[in-house]
Amino acid sequence: MANAKGTEDNLMEKIVALSKRRGFVYPGSEIYGGLANSYEYGPVGAELKRNIQNEWWKTFIHGRSDMVGLDSSIILHPKVWEASGHVSGFSDAMIECKKCHTRTRADHLIENHFADRQESVSVEGKQEAELDAIIAENAIKCPVCGSFDWTPVRKFNLLFETHVGIVPEAQSKVYLRGETAQGIFVAFKNIIDSTRVRMPFGVGQLGKSFRNEITKGNFIFRTLEFEQAEIEYFFDPETTDWKGLFEGWKRDMEAFITGALGVRKENLRWREHGDEERSFYSKRTEDLEYRFPFGFKELWGLAYRTDYDLNQHMKSSGVDLSYTDPATGRKFVPHVIEPAVGINRLLAMVMLDAYTEDGDRTYLRLKPAIAPYKAAVFPLLANKPALVERARAIYGGLRTRFPVAWDDRGNIGKRYYAQDEIGTPFCITIDFGTLGESADPSEKGTVTVRDRDTGAQERIPEAELGEYLHGKIYR
Repeated sequence: MANAKGTEDNLMEKIVALSKRRGFVYPGSEIYGGLANSYEYGPVGAELKRNIQNEWWKTFIHGRSDMVGLDSSIILHPKVWEASGHVSGFSDAMIECKKCHTRTRADHLIENHFADRQESVSVEGKQEAELDAIIAENAIKCPVCGSFDWTPVRKFNLLFETHVGIVPEAQSKVYLRGETAQGIFVAFKNIIDSTRVRMPFGVGQLGKSFRNEITKGNFIFRTLEFEQAEIEYFFDPETTDWKGLFEGWKRDMEAFITGALGVRKENLRWREHGDEERSFYSKRTEDLEYRFPFGFKELWGLAYRTDYDLNQHMKSSGVDLSYTDPATGRKFVPHVIEPAVGINRLLAMVMLDAYTEDGDRTYLRLKPAIAPYKAAVFPLLANKPALVERARAIYGGLRTRFPVAWDDRGNIGKRYYAQDEIGTPFCITIDFGTLGESADPSEKGTVTVRDRDTGAQERIPEAELGEYLHGKIYR
């Protein structure tokens, strides 16, 4: 993440500015003053996010013979969340300043206080009284107004509530899902009844999740709504070694980040949850962390959840969610290992990792396969109809194979600058040589292709352009 100019201290500020300037990410509802922890993905951000989602689906669903996909509902029966423990236990510790009424998470308040003093402190798993004691002992002041006058720390539930029904008096309270995992557990019986899956197998899904969180900011790292990619990998604990499965998923997750997304391995690390932090039903939980500008933070969680979820839903619904081994006839409740990641967080990581400053040039060194546009096509001069017509024809032909940008504004230098900042790997210029009007007759029917990372240019015959780009992008 280091670059030739500037430091990591202002890297996030640069990414936020670039994101809005080039159409990656905008503040949510900006014309109305914005909505905290809410963002919108612009034209190139939507493409990048979709490319990351597609890579995940291709790798973990289509790329494996032991996986199937699911798209469950955002609004599930409220008893789903009661059975899973989310209604009673899905909460964060909040504290409020009595003077300015700023509300913040108590753990964030404490961790920020010590971070400002170059100290690293973790308060994971501590109860409200313990957090109150730490704040009091260190006289931690409100970061907004500077006063030291706090309410006691209290828990608040992260689930978003809404209602279904047309007539107000007949409406029923429901919740927007706080995770995609529960939809998989609820659909488990239908999946094994309607498909030919055999243990061990996994079910994966991509979709929106919602959490009514108070966050530190940090751009799109933590938001009210986010795209989640979760897998529940079901297995028989008597015949399958969970430790071997766990280590296998660790390798696959890391390989996806460094391979499919092209992120540098030195910016990753694994951290195992301690007893206080780990959920009571988990035998082991580890986070694959990325070195964000604000420190190493969770990118992708991996947990061995045992048979907790299926058992909870069996008890609550009265429906048998066990699995019968077709070879032996043995009936059992499967155990699960869960890899869960936020796509929005992956997008932030990819942009941060790709951000490069080289002298006066800034570019995103995105892996070509996930770049929003694979190439950009320019006529050398926008006021020469013959150049524009030829460029439009080439642009139209490439669009049938790749997402391609068109730009005829300003001079070539400004066009390169704009495409560099959105990470377009190749820029194609149609010039007078293409038309056979240059001093070098060998240039006729060729175009100039510029490489984003090296700035090197070479002439490629029009007829070979599609195959040339395909080889470069998907090599």
